[in-house]
Amino acid sequence: MDFDLSEEQRLLKDSVDGLLADSYDFDQRKKYAKENGGWSKTVWNKLAEQGLLGLPFSEADGGFGAGAVETALVMESLGKALVLEPYLATVVLGGGFLRHGGSAEQKAAHIPSIIDGSKTLAFAQLEKNSRYDLADVTTTAKKKGSGWVIDGEKFVVLHGETADTLIVSARTKGNRRDHSGIGVFLVPANAKGVTVKGYPTQDGMRAADIRFEGVEVGADAVIGDPENGLPLIERVVDEARIAMCAEAVGAMDESLKSTVEYLKTRKQFGVAIGQFQTLQHRAADMFVALEQARSMSIFATMASDFEDAKERSKAVAAAKVQIGKSLKFVGQQAIQLHGGVGMTMELKIGHYFKRLTMIESTFGDTDYHLRRVSEAGNLV
Repeated sequence: MDFDLSEEQRLLKDSVDGLLADSYDFDQRKKYAKENGGWSKTVWNKLAEQGLLGLPFSEADGGFGAGAVETALVMESLGKALVLEPYLATVVLGGGFLRHGGSAEQKAAHIPSIIDGSKTLAFAQLEKNSRYDLADVTTTAKKKGSGWVIDGEKFVVLHGETADTLIVSARTKGNRRDHSGIGVFLVPANAKGVTVKGYPTQDGMRAADIRFEGVEVGADAVIGDPENGLPLIERVVDEARIAMCAEAVGAMDESLKSTVEYLKTRKQFGVAIGQFQTLQHRAADMFVALEQARSMSIFATMASDFEDAKERSKAVAAAKVQIGKSLKFVGQQAIQLHGGVGMTMELKIGHYFKRLTMIESTFGDTDYHLRRVSEAGNLV
């Protein structure tokens, strides 16, 4: 099997890396974090101008018809630069629901605005006690005429504070944790009855807790089957997990480079500390952990095209387990090898560790996915 990038994929990777090298050093990131909503609209527009926001959408919908490999390349570059912009929330998650479940009218209404950067989306799924169970939904959507009325609360909605449109999971029938009776709805963020409370997260991103009180939407707000939306949610969340695996690889790669550079320049007893053999071994162990993570990220990216949902989910869970183990090791070693300065806000290495830690716990931590792999049986 050929794992080499095609000429087009290499050009894509180089162009994203070049764009971020020019506009996203660590000092610029700190400035963007202080802007309204915690990210830069200028950078977002640059991503749109370069075609990155339209990458996974079909040519018929105005996109470029790229696949999971191209999305992974972009996410790896975003991870290296610690990008704050809502690419995961808008293009991967929001765009994923539209690509896989949206009607022609819904695609026409939203995708062009995503591609040109004028609209952002957020997926409101997590509830107070649902933890990682995608079927644990208590937010309700009840029929009213031809439309629906949504009531409930969602928490830690990534970039929910600035999203123009929310994609909300809600129960249309049945009981809590039933796998049937879950629908997916498009809700304007400024709809009557929507209350958004935004806040910063530990990794410098922004999230929001969102309350829905008697929010009325039309029949055209439903994405797919209102009573069988869980398979769609699972597919899109699996794609988000794959994207985050690639982002983690990018963040680990940069963490290792920064650490090796520090070992080469920090002197003690008159010599660079990188000359001490024990520190060289620790850097080598970090490299091994990174390459293990990279391999499993590639495996998960390939699995995104699996038609069998169980096989796809098993592969993604296995990748999330290895990524979780690798990111913890690489992140902790990077901090320790930097000594006390690794814990300061002024040095970027600590910010990589924060982002890696948040990736580990998003859409299932290592223990959760290890249990999924165990229950699913062997990988091959």
